[in-house]
Amino acid sequence: MADFSGHWAFTFGVLGNIVSFFVFLSPLYVRRPTFYKIYRKKSTEGYQSIPYVVALFSAMLWIYYAFLKSNTTLLITINSFGCFVETIYVGFYLFYAPKKARVQTVKLLLLSVFAGFGAIVLVTQFLFKGVVRVQVVGWICLVFSLCVFVSPLCIMRQVIKTKSAEYMPFFLSVFLTLSAVMWFFYGLLLKDFNIAIPNVLGFILGILQMVLYVMYNKKEEVIVKEHKFPELQNHVIILHNDKNLPELTEEQIIDIVKLASLISCTEKFNVASYLHENVAEVAKDHRKLPKLQPVEINLRLG
Repeated sequence: MADFSGHWAFTFGVLGNIVSFFVFLSPLYVRRPTFYKIYRKKSTEGYQSIPYVVALFSAMLWIYYAFLKSNTTLLITINSFGCFVETIYVGFYLFYAPKKARVQTVKLLLLSVFAGFGAIVLVTQFLFKGVVRVQVVGWICLVFSLCVFVSPLCIMRQVIKTKSAEYMPFFLSVFLTLSAVMWFFYGLLLKDFNIAIPNVLGFILGILQMVLYVMYNKKEEVIVKEHKFPELQNHVIILHNDKNLPELTEEQIIDIVKLASLISCTEKFNVASYLHENVAEVAKDHRKLPKLQPVEINLRLG
């Protein structure tokens, strides 16, 4: 019976490693990849380093716990990879962060990763021994993991408030749910409830995230269908190559076009785009054209 449990625990541990591998790499491939946008903008403005510092601290805690336990090699492998990846993320963030954000991130690193983790190691090593030390560190990992799993509630609140699932990637929610399932059974089969219990909450929140995504993503599709881009007849969109204007991202341009379509959804109008010299030609022959209601969107080209 013990061999049976050990075999399945190893299986779920390997699957947990595979799924968690993709979860750790999610900032590189999910919708609106964070670090790709930071690289393009050459700035971290609008992004926080807290999730990456917290993930680094969590991975270090679980490695420490795994070294105190036996038969938890698979915990060490995935969290070692997590430490490596999160360290790269934090370093990348520090490289592109403005001075204020860089100082805040360094303070957070010193308080959590160095002071916090160092204090936990020193206290548990000198004040506790044997099984008691393992239990204390296990409870610390359990409480911290519960706090980490609760963090998606902020995103869920934003989704409900804005009625938009734009900032809740569906596949990331799926991977997080699968990860919680794998690690729950891994901890259950090893009879390690410090591993199993937090993943119950992780599974519940993962399911809720997917439900919210399905609900509000359908609403977004309905809105898009209801507000299809109508035929444009009485508006002209003129693009200027004005170097004094700020450069807009693709997301901002899309938002502008969406806003224009929503405002003018009851009208029928044509769009005539005139670039560079074409604008001058149209101006010369403006008497030949029907009266137009100009809507001017200034964009920087090139």
